[in-house]
Amino acid sequence: MTAITQHTPDALLAAYASGSLSPVFSLVVATHISMCATCRASYESHQAIGGALLDATDAISLSDGLKTDIFAKLDMTPEAALPRDLPKPAAAKGIYPGPLMEALKNKPPRWRSLGLGMKQAIISADSHGSVRLLHIPPGQAVPDHGHNGMELTLVLQGSFSDETGRFGPGDIEVADEDLDHTPVADAGDPCICLAATDAPLRFNEFMPRLLQPIFRI
Repeated sequence: MTAITQHTPDALLAAYASGSLSPVFSLVVATHISMCATCRASYESHQAIGGALLDATDAISLSDGLKTDIFAKLDMTPEAALPRDLPKPAAAKGIYPGPLMEALKNKPPRWRSLGLGMKQAIISADSHGSVRLLHIPPGQAVPDHGHNGMELTLVLQGSFSDETGRFGPGDIEVADEDLDHTPVADAGDPCICLAATDAPLRFNEFMPRLLQPIFRI
């Protein structure tokens, strides 16, 4: 695997360590951590800080009311500040890291066609958002779109390029409401990504908007 150059932002690692990150984004972050030694080290540092903070508040015998107020200001519960271990997932199979295999219940993805050679496998879709695998043939572009919330995209195989740069295996792209882009799979292997969103995408062309409810994107 080539060197990972696009990492999970520190704020997301802290939210994941505290237990306050939504389930759909947590799967992407956990999968990235399993692939990236740099982000795993940062995550473990956040775990240690959270545990030390909880130990310190216990040691000086703060009242329950004051302790609750402290954690509220830190945007976490006392339980969330306890160190969190990474899940003990199924072993990686091929390009799919352990946390992802656990989410897939140790079974291959169930691919469904999106047209133009693209495929998706929805892992979950609920009130928290959606998380899915995307399979994009070399040279194929994802329809031009913006975002109504946040989107995390983790490359597992191949690579893609868009207005912000190139993303290869292990790289993670964070997109928000300010980014409109047209990701294109690079030459070589098909690009396979794990993508999570907390709101529907905002497609700029009529046909993708028409098909959006069917594909649940």
